[in-house]
Amino acid sequence: MTPSNPQRDESTTAHLDSTAHLMNRIGSQLASQLSLVSLDGTRRPKPPALVVVAHGSRDPRALSTVRTLLDRVRALRPGLPVHLGHIELNEPALPDTLAALGTARAVLVPLLLSRGYHVKRDIPEMAAEAQARTRVAPPLGPHPLLVDALQARLVEAGRRMRMDAATRRTSAVILAAAGSRDPDSQTDTNSTAALLSARLGVPVLPAYASTAAPTIPEALAILATQGRHRVAIASYFTAPGRFARECAEKAPWIASAPLGTHPAMASLILNRYDQTLSTDVTMADPRGAGLCPYAAPPRGATSHNQPALAI
Repeated sequence: MTPSNPQRDESTTAHLDSTAHLMNRIGSQLASQLSLVSLDGTRRPKPPALVVVAHGSRDPRALSTVRTLLDRVRALRPGLPVHLGHIELNEPALPDTLAALGTARAVLVPLLLSRGYHVKRDIPEMAAEAQARTRVAPPLGPHPLLVDALQARLVEAGRRMRMDAATRRTSAVILAAAGSRDPDSQTDTNSTAALLSARLGVPVLPAYASTAAPTIPEALAILATQGRHRVAIASYFTAPGRFARECAEKAPWIASAPLGTHPAMASLILNRYDQTLSTDVTMADPRGAGLCPYAAPPRGATSHNQPALAI
């Protein structure tokens, strides 16, 4: 019996693989198009765009990380228009992204981990100046999905989930965050620390890179008085940058990587998008009336009793 030609077999296999890949792409595109059609054959309204609002960083790895994260969001939700806008330092700037949307509907999801000035003022004010009809979602934290990502990053860095009682009594984690003067920001970070502590079974103490206290050295001193010397740093940052690097450099043992492109982050962005759409608040008009949540008051208004979406 004549043996088969290996080169021909490899060529045939490659061709079949290529064909299968093409068919999968066609199937995904067809499914995405069919999702826009209702059961009676009429075309469903196009969903509001998702605009992920990143802070911006001088570290080029940050922009690359955010773009990869958005690709993961698109993969999870084919057919959903996903855009990126920055508060500062990087392009595209949020006002430019909103301008490109014209009068379309959009949900702005801050790629920020707690409440603060950017969420309460900067983003709503930029949204109010655009023609697009917008809603502003809550920040990403606190949320159990963030704890999933934090735990996974600590394991990647070398922290063992199972430990004996003696090791547990001397262990702790510092949740290293950027810091803010806004007390709501610290409240949110404390909530995340409590969730992570419950997950890990050891104390988790928040510490900050700037503005707020304690700093990481101060947090280490506090834990040392409690006999906690085996301390891991959990990087509570969405992407690489100066603060994340400086916090990691102060680690006495291990420091995890920023949350970055962990799958839980993409899921959480869509969770905030869906959560915001499920509220009964109308989209904001171009003049800024009705912005929700965390909306800046319309120009000239003095009331600060703006509606807020529960976290």
